[in-house]
Amino acid sequence: MDQVIVKASDMGDEMQQEVFRIAEEAMREHTLEREIASVIKKEMDSRYGHTWHVIVGRSFGSYVTHEKGKFVYFYVGPLALLVFKT
Repeated sequence: MDQVIVKASDMGDEMQQEVFRIAEEAMREHTLEREIASVIKKEMDSRYGHTWHVIVGRSFGSYVTHEKGKFVYFYVGPLALLVFKT
């Protein structure tokens, strides 16, 4: 997996590392951004309760409200990933 570059985070280190691991696995198994996002969302919902939102892409803007401690925005290679809970 490419290096993870965190752009913004309001998430504890342990949960953040778990998000990175889940993302790595999803990116290894899928190539479509929609499928990568779906795998990450389902896994986060399962592990940490509903409702997680995941956006994966090469170019997007966002402005979101999230639960305290449940937000991370990072890059893996050319893909940006935004993961947050509401």
